[in-house]
Amino acid sequence: MFLAFCRSSWVICLKDIRVWLRHPSHALFSFLPAVTLLLLTSLGAAAVGHNPVALVVQDHGSYGQKFAQIFHQAGIFRIYDVDAQQAQQLYNNVDIAAIITVPPDFTQRVLAHEHAPIEMTVNNLNLDFTSDVRRSVPDIITQFYASEGLNSPIQVGLQEHNLRAQDIEIFQYTVLPAIIFLLTISGLVNGGLATAREWETRTIKELLLSPTNRSAIVVGKVLASFLITLTLGVFVLLVCTLLGWLHPQGIYWLTALLIIALTSLFSASLGIAIGSATRRIQPVGSLSINVGMYLFFLAGGIGVLAFEPQILQQIASFIPLTYGMHALQMATFYNSSEYLGQDTLVLCVSILVALVLGVVSTRRGMTN
Repeated sequence: MFLAFCRSSWVICLKDIRVWLRHPSHALFSFLPAVTLLLLTSLGAAAVGHNPVALVVQDHGSYGQKFAQIFHQAGIFRIYDVDAQQAQQLYNNVDIAAIITVPPDFTQRVLAHEHAPIEMTVNNLNLDFTSDVRRSVPDIITQFYASEGLNSPIQVGLQEHNLRAQDIEIFQYTVLPAIIFLLTISGLVNGGLATAREWETRTIKELLLSPTNRSAIVVGKVLASFLITLTLGVFVLLVCTLLGWLHPQGIYWLTALLIIALTSLFSASLGIAIGSATRRIQPVGSLSINVGMYLFFLAGGIGVLAFEPQILQQIASFIPLTYGMHALQMATFYNSSEYLGQDTLVLCVSILVALVLGVVSTRRGMTN
């Protein structure tokens, strides 16, 4: 009997996969929201990650050139090395956020241990840009004095202890939430559409009249949606790794694949429940996308959850995607298993709850 159950589930799974392959629009439904999210976050990262500034070095002495070198090495700004007239034109055209000017007598003043100002003109059109410049320029000046060591008129010592082994660019940081978003939408949409199609086209009657176990029908549909979503997730993970956006190493490849599999199974099971409850193809697509978006953004979305308002952190603690994103970040960015047991346990419990909802919803529809 167990072999018959497995055979029936596998046949239903293959049938749903073949139907999915004949409908390319389903893949579009899965990819489009995630690609749109990734595009928007990449544009935002390009805008705020490295603010454009003009650097006007009027001092050709040793300290003027050294300050310009440190300014470039800081990696904070997108720098235009121009003269004062070009800088003013860029500033007037709102092509840059600020003008940083090293005056002609900067080296002379530093050697004489006199007050050596760095002139800064900032466009305060946007507080985010303005604050970045206001914080970063004093930091670069501090690095300049620290590089002088004992010869510096201002004794400054910098000592940095990184919590993580490597720094992650803001765009890289948004890639993983986009993958989680893809897994969520794909599982919800594919599972929901596959189930709703059976009800709307009345092919569910053929399954019910067949000797197939009703639980095998649910398992087969969950398995089909799970395999489709898992394949998409692994494909995107490999592409992002080849592009250098993600860096899983060693055993953490297995951790990343495990989390992708668990998230895929959760969303596929939830999609089956939505499809059985809706039983109509048209509304199930939009409903699945909306549910996926709410779950994703309530889980912290593309931000850093630890820095979000307390109310959002409390809500996020009840959203399974929160734990999937955290585990995937630890595995692919930091090669860490921090809280992996907790993240995995929460995802497994969420999968069981979603499976129960899917089975109950499907069986209720079959009974009716």
